Amino acid sequence: MQIHGLQKMTLLDFPGKVACTVFLGGCDLRCPFCHNWDILDPSIPVLMEEDEFYKFLDKREGLLDGVAITGGEPLLRTGMVEFIKGIKQKGFLVKLDTNGNHPDRLKKLVSEGLLDYVAVDIKNDKNRYGETVGIPELDISRIEETVSFLLEGNVPYEFRTTVVKQFHDADSFKGIAEWIDGAEHYFLQSFVDRETVPFSGLEAYSPEELENFKTIVEPHVKHIELRGV
Repeated sequence: MQIHGLQKMTLLDFPGKVACTVFLGGCDLRCPFCHNWDILDPSIPVLMEEDEFYKFLDKREGLLDGVAITGGEPLLRTGMVEFIKGIKQKGFLVKLDTNGNHPDRLKKLVSEGLLDYVAVDIKNDKNRYGETVGIPELDISRIEETVSFLLEGNVPYEFRTTVVKQFHDADSFKGIAEWIDGAEHYFLQSFVDRETVPFSGLEAYSPEELENFKTIVEPHVKHIELRGV
């Protein structure tokens, strides 16, 4: 497994755990507000191979609880089963971030007991999904399959939405609320502009406006919070 980035310690990426975060290059979506646009091309320079990463983990035994795997889109990569097995064999928990577009690969990892937590980005309501991810013609049926699978309670999970003024409004959250009705955890994340965001001019909502969106979704989920506010 080729690794394109590593955050050696985080208290934020794996809820309730001290973790490191591994960034894997490549993604099949092109969200205009992506914070990791610089690693969407999997041919970018590699930071380390998995053997070196395993050596890093050996030095973090007793310091870290788990590993958060993010991207890009990790489930595009071959060898994920073996990579995660190597992490689990060292006694670490594993959290996976995914865009939800690869339900079969997600289900395989869950069925083999390789994931302890899954985070799926719900980019928008179904009507505006393609526009929001930069692929207007996107077939979201695979994402719908992932959402349904997680709602069944097969693995601890969260849904989350990065909220951008140019893409989201009250109707967005009415649609999302209906879609993820009954979800365990849902987070509204405030958009933060960075140099790695590909499109300039995108804006965040105020904390008060985010609270209003939270109110829309709140009756439909068991637990909801704002992040980055």
